[in-house]
Amino acid sequence: MQPVLIMIKEYLELGQIVSTHGVKGEMRLNPWCDSPEFVKQIKTVYFDINGKKSAAVDSARPHGNIVILKLHGVDTIEQAQGYRNTVLYIRRADAQLPENTWFINDLLGCTVRQFDSDMVYGIITDIQKYPANDVWTVRSKNGKETLVPAVKDVIISADIENETVYINALKGLFDGEESVREDEN
Repeated sequence: MQPVLIMIKEYLELGQIVSTHGVKGEMRLNPWCDSPEFVKQIKTVYFDINGKKSAAVDSARPHGNIVILKLHGVDTIEQAQGYRNTVLYIRRADAQLPENTWFINDLLGCTVRQFDSDMVYGIITDIQKYPANDVWTVRSKNGKETLVPAVKDVIISADIENETVYINALKGLFDGEESVREDEN
């Protein structure tokens, strides 16, 4: 059996520039993160998934559900217009996440296991954001999808390097027939 090579992306999508803001080069960024506040900590953005082209962030301020972003060297509305529809990336090492918080890209595809047994429920195929909490879609081996609330009483921990999330499944959350024990795989 060959070892599995886990590829954790160094550059992650931050969001997309959707329009300009004012005449001094500011842009409206639709952030693809939990909160527009997250963007305030970012000092450099990248224009590709390999980090080959970058720009310093002069300022980033939340404005409702978007972020007003000013990049170094972009000083006119015409220059800002050239970035419309551009997806921006951040370097993973530049982002500080709160404890027990993970990047969505890292969770997708992870195996979901009961924290205190060998029960495997399936893999995370989607994550939806709601005001109260995120909801993870977990697809079993049989193809059944279960919605799992991403709350601290359910999500115990995540081992991203081993692509595994440990949960404490609420009673009735999973039908016992849909989950499998590790020795049945």
